[in-house]
Formats: sequence, structure tokens, C-alpha cells
Amino acid sequence: MAQFDTLIKNGTIVDGTRAPRFQGDLAIRDGKVVAISRIGIDPTEAARVIDARGLVVAPGFVDLHTHYDAQIQWDPYCTLSGWHGVTSLVLGNCGFGFAPVAPDNRDRMMLSMSRVEAIPFEAMKKGMLWDWVTFPEWLDTLARIPKGVNVISYVPIGPVMIWVMGLEEAKRREPTSAELAEMCQLIETGMDAGACGWSVQHLGDGFTSVQRDYDGTPMVTDIMSNATCLAFAEVLRKRGEGHIQITQAQDDIREDLVFVEKLAEVSGTPVLFNVVNANNHHPRQSRRLLEWAAKAQAKGIKIYLQAVSVGNDLTYTFEDFNLLDGQEDWREVTLGTVAERMRKMQDPARRAGLRLDYDIGRMPIVTGPIKSFVILETIRPEHKCWQGMTVQQLGDAQGRHPIDALLDLVIAEQLQTVIFTPAFNDDVDLNREIFQSEYTVPGVSDGGAHTKFVTLGRYTTEFLADFVRDKHIVDLEEAHYRLSCLPAKMAGFLDRGVLAEGRPADVVIYDFEALRSTPSEIAHDFPGGEWRRVQRAEGYRYILVNGEITFEDGVCTGATPGKLLRHGHA
Repeated sequence: MAQFDTLIKNGTIVDGTRAPRFQGDLAIRDGKVVAISRIGIDPTEAARVIDARGLVVAPGFVDLHTHYDAQIQWDPYCTLSGWHGVTSLVLGNCGFGFAPVAPDNRDRMMLSMSRVEAIPFEAMKKGMLWDWVTFPEWLDTLARIPKGVNVISYVPIGPVMIWVMGLEEAKRREPTSAELAEMCQLIETGMDAGACGWSVQHLGDGFTSVQRDYDGTPMVTDIMSNATCLAFAEVLRKRGEGHIQITQAQDDIREDLVFVEKLAEVSGTPVLFNVVNANNHHPRQSRRLLEWAAKAQAKGIKIYLQAVSVGNDLTYTFEDFNLLDGQEDWREVTLGTVAERMRKMQDPARRAGLRLDYDIGRMPIVTGPIKSFVILETIRPEHKCWQGMTVQQLGDAQGRHPIDALLDLVIAEQLQTVIFTPAFNDDVDLNREIFQSEYTVPGVSDGGAHTKFVTLGRYTTEFLADFVRDKHIVDLEEAHYRLSCLPAKMAGFLDRGVLAEGRPADVVIYDFEALRSTPSEIAHDFPGGEWRRVQRAEGYRYILVNGEITFEDGVCTGATPGKLLRHGHA
């Protein structure tokens, strides 16, 4: 009988610890790495031998911000992430999720997610199992269903508040002391069942509340008081475990960041702050956050910044788009049915407000300046002449205000015109500054969210291909530390994120020079006939989860060796 199940021979091993790469062999048995050797292991000792000569052998990637809570129920590999080398990921991000949820509130929770994270309602309606009610029961479902990746989950604060207070009450008042105690107990129960901490979106009801509920109002956690949030932090302090993921408002930058520091101090746990990115228009934003995190860490306050490390370009139609919600005028005209949206876009008073926003240069947080929006694809033949123009160029060509030109075009096409928003976070020097910090974690893949707009789940591939190979922002050893080891430690994956003897064999084997994301395409692979935008990966020869190959040369093997990692381990 063979001593090893799999032997990876002659690879360039980058183990995720920042140690220098080396050429060697890696042996796997019973789902774990059992030997790593520089001098070579006899191939006759293995049932399967993978020749990795000329290839990089590294730990599988860890994706901390995914929103795959619905998708994992019909897609065991959580693609996009699974295509791009992710072997472990976290659910329940931003305080959003589906547990605890009473049966009669399921549709309303799915409607919330259909706007705040733009997950298609019909896909959720057709594809979700809903064989749970409580959070521990949800984890039991995750443990039971087939998985091609390892998963762990936050306790999402939104469902906890709604379970105790009801949706409308949670939006209009503070909890009573009894309600607060019940919510804290629900967090305790979730942690007992195996959660890695809790998560929250806390954007207030002002300009930065860019991700809103189905009716355009803030999410319940957005308007939760600081005092309530700090009470939840006390739960983690009492337990001495877990961490917090927060998407925090920055309306009053000093006050808001001081609150996040207080959250870390009270909880005694790390806080993963969303988000930092290289905003070409406002470079001071990222520098301010980097300085803040460094000063907090120097005081022993564990603040980490999750960084958008891939281009933040968007492709969408106004039939589905919601990421203009941070501006009141745009939020108003993108709420409702297609017919209702079109009527609002024709309203003279609303148009006046949109023109004023444009003229004074008010820039949506997520999209960048509206004048740079590109008419990517039109539906009607007589409009093909406008393809490739920016909104500003469209207005100039028609001799009209750009807003009027844009709205009349999309109305004439029943909101089916495809718009492209160019990336505005691609400044090389700013990105280098971000990843010179010890406290930044690449990610915010949103792989299961905004499925018709963005494909940020490709971030792992492009971090290696763009930031390492092409732009030399970080070296290969640092990249694998940031993509695997650091996020694993952040999320409490106790034995993941590095290649070491005795650790689970979550491994990526890839051709460094060939690594790339494929062009964006539309895939009709969601339940209910829904579609999504996807970008696949090239260059990954093998992806292994717990020692089993899930993808070989981009082709899924059908193996589902993924596990629910309660308390960070199997």
C-alpha cells in the first residue's frame, strides 16, 4: 500500500509564512500535509503523483468577505472564488444573513438581500433550502450540504435584531434592556455553535449609507446606536474569542474611527474594518486610514483594514443597479419596478436634482464621477452610434445636458442599456502604500453579491498576476502571506493558511506566468433562470481542498471535500 495519497513533486513551494520559496516535494495523506522535503520524496511511495516542475505550490486562499450565504446552497464551490484558488471562506458578512429567521419572514429577508447585496430574488427563492430557523440550525445545514470549499460564519447582527425586535421596530427605536440581553444571548448561542465572531454594516442614514434595504431605507444595523454595538462587543470580551467585521460609516471621520477603536478595545478582539482602497480622486482617504490603523496597532488595538485590491469597475443596467444609493436623487430614481423607475427618470423635478449633482461634481462613493460612465452596449440599432461614449461625450454629441441625454437613452431602451463605470482605484503608488502596511488584508470579493455588476471574486488571481508579476508591488512570499496566512489568522481558521506538516492540505498549484482572469461574460447558471457576470481563471493547474482535487486545469472534478469549520477547525 502507498504511503501517501498524493505527492506533489518538484514544485516551487511558497508556504504562506513569508519564508523564502524553495524547490521541493509535498506529500499528502488523509487530507493533511504529512511531509515537505527539499531533497525529494520517492514517487513510488504515492498513489498519485503531480509533477509541479515550473509551477508554484502554495496554500489555498482565504476569502473573508463573500456573501455566499445563499449561493453555497446551489453552488458547492462558491464560484467565482472557487475558480480563483479560494479553499476557505467566511459567510455572514456585513451583518447580513439568513439566520435566525422566522419562517414567515423569509421572503422579506430575501427581498432585503436582493437590494442591499443585489442577489437575485428568484435565484434565492428557487435555490435556498430554508431547512433551518435558528443560527445553530443554519450551521447544521452548512455542515450537511456538499461543499467544495471550507466555510466558517459570523453571527450576522441584522437577523439577530429583527428576530428580537421585528424589522420595523428595529428601524425606529433602541432595544429595551430585555431585548438587548436576548440579542446578546443569541450571539452567545451562535458562538457556542461555532461562529467566528459577529459582523455588522454600520453606515448610518446619511451619505455613506450606500447599501440599503429593499424599500430604500437604511438597514437595521445602519441606524443601530454605538451603545448597542458596544454591548455586542462585550459578548466577545466575556468569551475571550472571535473577532468583528464592520463596514463603518465615515461621515465624521474622526468620530467614526474613534468608535471603531472603542469597539476593538471593548471586545478585546481584532476588528476587520471595511474598506480601504486606492481612490485616485481622493488619495488622502487611504493614507488617513493607513495612519489610523498603524497608530491603533501601536497602542495595542487590533485594527485591520480589508483592501480592495482589484479594479473597482462596474458593468450594469439601470434595471438592476443599486450602488448609487449614497446619493438621494439617484437612489430615488432607481427604486421600484422598471416602469416606476422610468416614470421617475422622466420627472422634471427629479431631473433637476440629478443635473445639479452632476454640475457640482457630486461623486457617488462606489462608482466614481458620473461623467466618466461609458455607454457600453445599446439595444436599439439607431442607438449604436452612442456606444463607447462617456456620459459627458454623449451630452456633447447631442448638444444637451449629459444627464438628460443619458436618461432619455436608457428610458428609450427600457433600462436595458449596458453601462460601464471605469475603475478609479488603480494608482500603482497608492496601492503600493496600502500593501506596505502590515495591517491590510486583500479581499472584499463580494463573490456572492452584486452578481450582475461586479466580479471582484477574481481578486486572488489578479493580486498575483497584477501586483506581483506585472507591477512588483509586493513579492510572491508576501502575496501568499496576505492571501492565505493573514486572513486565516484574522478569521480564526486555526490550522489553515500555510503549508506545514500536520496541517490540512488546502493547496493551489499554478503557472505564475500564465495566471490571469478571463474576460467578463454572462453565465446563466443561477436557479430560477437568473444570470450573473463571471470571470474565470487560467493558470491554475490544480486546486486541492483537504487533500482532494476540486479543479484540474480549470475543470471541476465534482469532489466536495469542503468542511464547516466550527470554532475554526474541523
